[in-house]
Amino acid sequence: MPTFSVIIPTYNNGSTLARAIESVLAQTHAAHEIIVIDDGSNDDTAGVVQAFAGRIIYLHQSNAGVSAARNRGMEAASGDWLAFVDADDEFTPDRLALHAAWIRDEPDLDFLLADQEMRNPEGKPMGTFIAHSKAGRKLLARYPHAERIPLAVADFEDLIGDGFMETRTISFPREKFLRLGGFPVGHRVGEDLHLFVRLVADSRKAGVVPRIVALYHIYPTSALRKDPVRAVEDFLASVESLAPLLQGAPAPVRAGYRAKRHAVRMQLAYAYLRAGRRTDAVRAVLGSLIDYPRLRTVRDILSVARGFS
Repeated sequence: MPTFSVIIPTYNNGSTLARAIESVLAQTHAAHEIIVIDDGSNDDTAGVVQAFAGRIIYLHQSNAGVSAARNRGMEAASGDWLAFVDADDEFTPDRLALHAAWIRDEPDLDFLLADQEMRNPEGKPMGTFIAHSKAGRKLLARYPHAERIPLAVADFEDLIGDGFMETRTISFPREKFLRLGGFPVGHRVGEDLHLFVRLVADSRKAGVVPRIVALYHIYPTSALRKDPVRAVEDFLASVESLAPLLQGAPAPVRAGYRAKRHAVRMQLAYAYLRAGRRTDAVRAVLGSLIDYPRLRTVRDILSVARGFS
């Protein structure tokens, strides 16, 4: 069976960190190690981890951002495969077991995905990621009762363009993470997508377990909700920085990337419209006429030009 290093970055998440750690300790397929990286917290995080002494690895660093924290955990890891959970989220008990069993049967897998459930601050379920994505619904329709859904290169276009890749549900070999250079440091938003697109471009065989393996707790204080315009601007900058890295990628990867870039441009345009910035909204999507020339693109730009009418 493969060994998993589970990496938990945390910054002032003392109130939820114990829940995240306990969810990993409760795995039916035990983690090889649990690495908590404290990214310069000034709350009671250090006190929280003391209760888990001997059962986790605790690393502290000066505040450098979530990407640097995850990369630090990867450098310290000794497991064959990596899994990640944020300090305010949690795994379901079979998170590692479901992926470990598939990897045991097919050790040449490049990565594995699964489903996750969104929860509001009161803990109420808000739906699942696979059902909310076009790529996910297509896969479920193609494999309606499957416990394992295979992914080939041809599936990567939808996976990138409108997929459900999430940090909490993805597993991939530590060696591949090292080769790709880890998460990009300096990206405030979109650092996970940046790595995932590079991962997909470097992969040929993957799969999806259509089961909920993680709970994603959504809070109103997240970056996307505190300043939505700035967050989407940063997200688009992260996405656009991928362009020169994908010139030699397989055609489905490049097509999926172009679709995703246009979708994020539209997301920014509507954020500008909500802020009353119509001219900026139109400018945000005009670039898609060149690199994503589709009738749909023209319709989207006209929709933005008309505003919300």
